[in-house]
Amino acid sequence: MAPTSQSGGLTRLLTVIAIVLGVFAPVVMLLERNLESFYIFKMDELHDLAQRGVRTHGNDTGAIVNYIIGELAERHPRHVNAHSHQDADEWMFNNAGGAMGGMYLIHASITEYLIIFGTAVGTEGHTGRHTADDYFHILSGEQWAYTPGQFAPEVFPAGSVHHLHRGTVKQYKMPEGCFALEYARGWIPPMLFFGFADGLSSTLDLPTLWRTTYITGREMVGNLLLGKL
Repeated sequence: MAPTSQSGGLTRLLTVIAIVLGVFAPVVMLLERNLESFYIFKMDELHDLAQRGVRTHGNDTGAIVNYIIGELAERHPRHVNAHSHQDADEWMFNNAGGAMGGMYLIHASITEYLIIFGTAVGTEGHTGRHTADDYFHILSGEQWAYTPGQFAPEVFPAGSVHHLHRGTVKQYKMPEGCFALEYARGWIPPMLFFGFADGLSSTLDLPTLWRTTYITGREMVGNLLLGKL
């Protein structure tokens, strides 16, 4: 009787999976077609803001960050992190793809995230292959990128933007100190696995993992309660 029981259990499991896929696949496809309607940040707005910050404050990265976050808080008061970037507890390390830097979360929702990311000492790693387009607005320093088959790096100085297209991958490097306003638009939750992988398999920095989970969850849930996917 045991083989029959196991076979029946497997059949029920496969039936449940098929039903779940049948229900959610059309929903995901519908949302995918209408992703643009869920975005609240405009790419030209962010690029203009980053360039104005660089022009206004030059090499003073702290002043550039203050300028950008202050204007975003004025334009999007309901959807920007209400906890000040002056609070050290709102900053956290991010280890992903072998690279390491500091991060402040400005906005996180199901379809968008906006952060300040960077390091004062340089880093290098794998970009990840993501379910969202990623726009890296350089505020200070430089970012270099490499794609297999090329023989020279792409170089992105302050004031420029590096667009990593959804589903593509590169090697990247911040040769010295570099900070950026990073904006991703698409499906954000699947990206979190990449963000947590190094912490779970390499650094084992559980306090940072907890802090990252808490702040990201707080902002995502807060935006969901406001009706923002």
